[in-house]
Amino acid sequence: MSDVITIFDTTLRDGEQSPGCSMDTAEKLEVAKALVDLGVDVIEAGFPIASPGDFEAVQKIAQKFGDQSTICGLARCRKEDVDSAWGALQDAKNVRIHVFLATSAIHRDFKLKMAKEEIVRQAVEMVKYSCDQMSSRSDIITPNVEFSPEDAARTELDFLCEVVEKTIAAGATTVNIPDTVGYATPNHFFKVISYLKENVTNIDQAVISTHCHNDLGLAVANSLAGIEAGARQVECTINGLGERAGNAALEELAMAIRTRGDYYGVTTNINTQKLCSTSRLVSKITGMAVQRNKAIVGQNAFAHEAGIHQHGMLQERTTYEIMRPQDVGYVGTNLVLGKHSGRHAFRDRVESLGYELSDESFQKAFDAFIALADKKKEIFDVDIVALVDNQTSSQIEEHWKIVNFHTLSGTGTIPTATLELEHKEGNIVQDAATGDGPVDAAFKCMERVAGISAKLTDYNVRSVSSGKDALGEVSLSIDIDGVIFHGKGVSTDVIEASVHAYLQALNKALSQNRGRRRSEKKGV
Repeated sequence: MSDVITIFDTTLRDGEQSPGCSMDTAEKLEVAKALVDLGVDVIEAGFPIASPGDFEAVQKIAQKFGDQSTICGLARCRKEDVDSAWGALQDAKNVRIHVFLATSAIHRDFKLKMAKEEIVRQAVEMVKYSCDQMSSRSDIITPNVEFSPEDAARTELDFLCEVVEKTIAAGATTVNIPDTVGYATPNHFFKVISYLKENVTNIDQAVISTHCHNDLGLAVANSLAGIEAGARQVECTINGLGERAGNAALEELAMAIRTRGDYYGVTTNINTQKLCSTSRLVSKITGMAVQRNKAIVGQNAFAHEAGIHQHGMLQERTTYEIMRPQDVGYVGTNLVLGKHSGRHAFRDRVESLGYELSDESFQKAFDAFIALADKKKEIFDVDIVALVDNQTSSQIEEHWKIVNFHTLSGTGTIPTATLELEHKEGNIVQDAATGDGPVDAAFKCMERVAGISAKLTDYNVRSVSSGKDALGEVSLSIDIDGVIFHGKGVSTDVIEASVHAYLQALNKALSQNRGRRRSEKKGV
């Protein structure tokens, strides 16, 4: 039995299914690169048959990263699904087809309306069909096919054994045991995996995998129990993203395995120093904020407030820290730079924080740093991270950019925003609007200029560091024609940060042809 756990990341598939967390192809490619850099073994890039966009994303990720990681596409136990998955994957080097079919009584009776015999037959047929599709390529000797009996944790054990044994015999090289609705407890899940190992005669011919949901807050605990019982692949997501309460969090699993290697006796290929930066990237792209007290990557993960804790830390770090902040790439508030720091000092600090920037991206970040240094006396690591993240967002076509803006508000006055925006074709448009406050007025003004009507669905402001001159970070989501777009902006002025965040979201919408017709009516 291997002592290296295969990390199967499904942020781009199961994680993206979390409400409001959808990503376009460019954003998925950015996340996929981060996952490759993180050392993820298998990346489930999407559900190709779900939409043309999903197919394109899986195909491009497979073509670009298939020589660095195994790229996986999900498929129901249907020929058309398998054909779509293989169509997206077939031109890449290292690929996997992942087929699934529900097996629990409640799913059989109410969702599928299928008898046990039908489920076994269809599962076996589709595993064989997937193997045949992959075998059509001369360089694939052993097809990489994974089978998941959906809702396995609530499936009768004897029937689960039958399905697993027959799909392995049909060619499945990985059998994934999902706790689809987060129903299991650690002891329960340990017994399920143990039962399969003891009663499936050909279980040694496949890797046992876990896929645990977090409905009872036990996804990571259940996954670790599965590892104890003999599972050697874990399916997880960055920040625990996923439907309902989410999935097992990759960062928590990786650090639990590393920190308690004495107990579990296994390792992973994860470069843990990339955990925090990957977490921030996924949070930025999806608009899903990470709670302050989130294990491993939360803002408070390595903060010590209580006096007794601080005293212990001063005497010996390990009294209250079981992990070193640098081992997960945690960025604190160390003072590093000021307005007189030069380009070389800034580049050195950016690189020490784990960023590799192109010359163009570096120049943008440096310009933003110089602008910030004129406003802010002390600049911290977290400020630099916020600046770099903001300047290195996915390449969004700037249909509109801000030239000038002015807001007016106060007791007894009507909140007003005046904006001057420049269109990508060179047109300069000036407009003004009133609203419930300066931010609302600015948003209405931008919508009118861009010719788009949007609904603000989420709006968050947080301080990046400490002090009255701290950078304010605004993250928001807007709904246009039922599609969610995210925006983020940073500035010492939270109104300015709000304006940049909203315009970023509007530009994303325009790039996807949302609202273009209304813009054309305005002659833009």
